[in-house]
Amino acid sequence: MGRRAPSSPSSPELRRKRTAAPPPEPPTPRRFCSMADVMRRSRPVDAPPPVARAREAIYDTLLCDTCGSGDRDDDLLICDRCDRGRHTFCLRPIAAKVPIGPWFCPDCAPPAKPVKRFPMKQTKIVDFFQIQKDDQDHVLAKCRLSQDVRRRRKSSLVMHKKRRRILPFVPTEDGARRLKQMASLATALTSSKTKFSNELTYMPNMAPRSSNQARLEEGGMQVLPKEDKETIELCRTMQQRGECPPLLVVFDSREGFTVQADADIKDLTFIAEYVGDVDYLENRANDDCDCIMTLLLTADPSQRLVICPDKRGNISRFISGINNHTLDGKKKQNVKCVRYDIDGESHVLLVACRDIAYGEKLYYDYNGYEHAYPTHHFL
Repeated sequence: MGRRAPSSPSSPELRRKRTAAPPPEPPTPRRFCSMADVMRRSRPVDAPPPVARAREAIYDTLLCDTCGSGDRDDDLLICDRCDRGRHTFCLRPIAAKVPIGPWFCPDCAPPAKPVKRFPMKQTKIVDFFQIQKDDQDHVLAKCRLSQDVRRRRKSSLVMHKKRRRILPFVPTEDGARRLKQMASLATALTSSKTKFSNELTYMPNMAPRSSNQARLEEGGMQVLPKEDKETIELCRTMQQRGECPPLLVVFDSREGFTVQADADIKDLTFIAEYVGDVDYLENRANDDCDCIMTLLLTADPSQRLVICPDKRGNISRFISGINNHTLDGKKKQNVKCVRYDIDGESHVLLVACRDIAYGEKLYYDYNGYEHAYPTHHFL
């Protein structure tokens, strides 16, 4: 079978295709922008990038997903996942400050683990609080101590209006009730991943103990009188024996862990010492801890000290701060926070500033800067 010969370039079919194709158009001459056009269209040097401008537009129209308001934008948090907003005081529990780093709204955050209650076992509580076990001598000393507390309390009630002495707390006599009080504190500490400590701690890479010198306080610091110092030592001894103040730590959906009186507490009763890790204030400028307490205010800002109970602390961490610069706040405050010079070192003591009734929550004012935390939202 023979092959078909290829068409010649001059065939009629090829001529029809050539005549059907339109001739190509000449290229459009390129127009160059003048310098005036370039300057007119350019952004200022300090203008944010386009993405930032887009997010700024979102922030300008952002509303709280709970209350529907865009006011108080300084307290308005933006979820890093869904870009919805929530006020710090609209969260439950209330956020004491704007958190540092990523933040996720309740809808985007992983579900919170339920609070696991500390077991109501005496052996577990003894180990947790490192309570000293009683031998025969300790039992006798404990009896003498209890008698001394009652005798001191009775005599102090007569004179404390004039001398304004600090009074020792009166532990709950019911052992089972006292066990419940300590278990409530252990529950709060373990839930907060905090180790129990009843004294100031000085850790490596933080402020050394030598930096805590009360004489460096700007304007001076009041020295704790000898009688009050004996009262504090008495209370510390009782706590080492497992005799704690009549306080109960409870969880409040609005405020988180709070402390309430588990018995009537008299005015000027010693509640607790504010304890935790001691560090320089400048090291905690960007700290996310919401319970930092002022320890030492020196003339040199680099030597100022704070107490940070996020790793180690006691019941003082869970007593709620209150803004007593308002009328309602002053009515609620029942504990005062005072810094004393004790043996040349600064210590922060929490003392009842009025009679506290059974079941009443404890509130005190932070002794740091006036508006360090938005505590007025707790009213």
